[in-house]
Amino acid sequence: MADRVEDLLRELAPQVLGVLARRFGDFCDAEDATQEALLAAATHWDAVPDNPRGWLIQTGSRKLLDQRRADRARRRRETLPMEPPPVVYDEDDTLMVLFLCCHPGLGEASAIALTLRAVGGLTTGEIARAFLVPEATMGQRISRAKQRIRTLEAPFRMPERPEWADRLRSVLHVLYLIFNEGYAGSSGPLVRVDLSGEAIRLARMLHALLPGDGEVAGLLALMLLTDARRPARVDDDGDLVPLAEQDRGRWLRPLIREGTAVLDAAFSAGAVGPYQLQAAIAALHDRAAGVQDTDWPQILALYGLLERMTGSPVVALNRAVAAAMVHGPAEGLRLLDALDDRLGAGHRHDAVRGHLCELAGDAQAAVVHYRAAAARTASTPERRYLTMRAARLNGGIVVPPS
Repeated sequence: MADRVEDLLRELAPQVLGVLARRFGDFCDAEDATQEALLAAATHWDAVPDNPRGWLIQTGSRKLLDQRRADRARRRRETLPMEPPPVVYDEDDTLMVLFLCCHPGLGEASAIALTLRAVGGLTTGEIARAFLVPEATMGQRISRAKQRIRTLEAPFRMPERPEWADRLRSVLHVLYLIFNEGYAGSSGPLVRVDLSGEAIRLARMLHALLPGDGEVAGLLALMLLTDARRPARVDDDGDLVPLAEQDRGRWLRPLIREGTAVLDAAFSAGAVGPYQLQAAIAALHDRAAGVQDTDWPQILALYGLLERMTGSPVVALNRAVAAAMVHGPAEGLRLLDALDDRLGAGHRHDAVRGHLCELAGDAQAAVVHYRAAAARTASTPERRYLTMRAARLNGGIVVPPS
């Protein structure tokens, strides 16, 4: 029961926020009231009510009205509405909040961080890990974004269709990060179907609204082609199974077919963008009958193009792996050496270096890097996997991460 309520509240939170923000015209107050309503539900629900969304909206509305009455009592000079205007409960409230939060006046980094909180329900720590910054830094960024909202000259509202282009890049980035957090959680469970499923649902809605946008289609295709592997990503004990060892018979073929069709249509739409390239890489993995059948030269070429397009160190890291599969681990390690200053102290660099050292036959170095990666990751399943990988190369001796 508790897990069902938690999943339901996570799903309903952005919908409730969207209604309250439209109804009362103040995003920051609406977010606070939504959080209070969610807390009240988690505390008082012995059973899920017949209309949980309506319950949360009513509870949040009462809290906002109480706050406004208190404000009116303190500041008689202000005239505040005592009753909210009628509201239409649209099905796309979550999408509305997504576009609303990606306000160009906030700056992309702040808008994305705020939206991940409001729409994705991610914690400050999870968002910080997605941006590779300290949690305290991200907390300050979110706080400044909320303060900035109150000073924006342009109204904080759902943009009209002509304004979407200014916000679409941030919207796509947010959906991408929400999906990634659900598919490969930075902490806690390895897979959070609620997050990845919500990201796919919103991407489908966005694709229906903007069917001619190649990058919207590319992102949806990437999500579908990646999520198709989800059933094989963990074993019966909940441990991580790397791509090369997955049972491809468990992959979801309907999602692969759908993702491939969406991607093919996206490529025919015109200019190719980063999400389409990532989807093309995912499609090459999904089409291969086994790891030995994977078209690694084509994947390497796509990663090269993607790196030139984005300059992303994470893309460069993946390109190093692809180079190792095509030209041998020494080439992959050479490329990694050039990334030391760009990747910071994240665990993925050590994990990849450990993998390439293992491929090169340097078990001692692989153990060192696997252990270093295990010590740095916040994901328990990933830490367990890296620790056991090191143990297998170290005669079965398990050394807990320090």
